[in-house]
Amino acid sequence: MNKAKKIVKNLITPGETLSQKVVKGGFWVFLLRIVNRVFSLIRLIILARILSPNDFGLMGIALLTISILKTFSQTGFEEALIQKKEDIESYLNSAWTALILRGFILFVILYFIAPYAAVFFNSPEAKPIIRVIGFSILFQAFTNIGIIYFKKELEFNKEFIYQFSGTLADFIVAISAVLILRNVWALVLGSLAGSIVRCFMSYLIHPRRPCLSKDLGKVKELFGFGKWIMGSSILIFLIIEGDDIFVGKLLGATALGFYQLAYRISNMPATEITHVISQVTFPTYSKLQDNLPKLREVYLKVLQLIAFLSFPIAGLIFVLAPDFTKIFLGEKWMLMVPAMQILCIFGVTRSINALLGSFF
Repeated sequence: MNKAKKIVKNLITPGETLSQKVVKGGFWVFLLRIVNRVFSLIRLIILARILSPNDFGLMGIALLTISILKTFSQTGFEEALIQKKEDIESYLNSAWTALILRGFILFVILYFIAPYAAVFFNSPEAKPIIRVIGFSILFQAFTNIGIIYFKKELEFNKEFIYQFSGTLADFIVAISAVLILRNVWALVLGSLAGSIVRCFMSYLIHPRRPCLSKDLGKVKELFGFGKWIMGSSILIFLIIEGDDIFVGKLLGATALGFYQLAYRISNMPATEITHVISQVTFPTYSKLQDNLPKLREVYLKVLQLIAFLSFPIAGLIFVLAPDFTKIFLGEKWMLMVPAMQILCIFGVTRSINALLGSFF
C-alpha cells in the first residue's frame, strides 16, 4: 500500500491548480466506480438467482446489436471537445444537433433490423427486446451537451451525481420488475429507466440549455478529430465484442449469457481500474499536451500504478472464481468458471494496453 500511495503522490505534480483538480477528480471517479460496482454486484446476484443464463443472453444480444450500430456511427465529439484547448461554447449546439440526428437515425435503423438480428442469433425472442431497448438511444441523444464540462474541467463530483442517478434508477426498477415479472424484461426496464433518469438529470444539474443549430462547419471540424476516434472505436469493438458475436451466433443466447458474465468479472482489472483512471487522465493529458516531458512522466507513473494494481486483482479473481460463482450466483452458473479463469489473462493485458487509448 505504501508503494501505491507513493506512486499516486508522485503522479500529482503537473501544477498546483491542476494537481488539486486531479486529486478531487480522481476521488469522485473512484467513488462513483465503487458505488456503481456495489449496486451492480447486488443487482447481479439478485437477478442471477432469479433469471436464467438465457435471459442474460437475450439482453446481451439486444445490447450487442445496439453497440454495433453506435460503434460504426461513432462521432468522437466528446473526445474532440475535451481535447480542444480553446473555448468550446460555440461548438456545443452544433454537436448536440448532430447527436440528436444520429440518435433518430440509429433508432429507426434498429427498429427495422431487429427481426434480422434475431434471426442472425437464432433467438426470435430478442426481436421485441431490441426494439424496446432502442429507446435508450433517443434519451442518450437528447442528453444535455453541457455536461461535457464535467469531464473537461475535471468536475467529477457533478459527474458522480449524473451517473449515479441512472445507476440507482436501473437498480430500483430492475429489482422491482424481476420480483414481479421474473423474466428478461426486468433487465430491459432497468436499462431504460437508467437512460431516462440520466437524461433528466443532465438538465437538472447543468444550467446550459442547448438549441438546434445549422452550423455544419463546426460539426465538420469536430468530425475531423472524431473520425479517428470512430476508426479506433470500430477496431476496439471488433477486438472486444467480436467474440460475443461469434459465441451468440454459433452457440446461442444461453452460451452468450455464460460467456458475457464470465468476461465481465474476469476483466475487472481493465474495467474497474484502467477505464476509471482514464476518465481522469484523458482531460489531464489534454491540459499537458504542450508539455511533452511532463506528459511522458505522468504517463509512465500511471502505467506503473495500473500494473501494480491489476496483477494482484487478476490473481484473486482466478483463484476465487469457483467459490464466488457457487456462493453468490448459484450452481447453474458454474459452467462459466473455466472461461472466467482463462479470460483473467486477457483482462490483465487489456488493462495495460487500454492505457494507451487516452494517451494517444
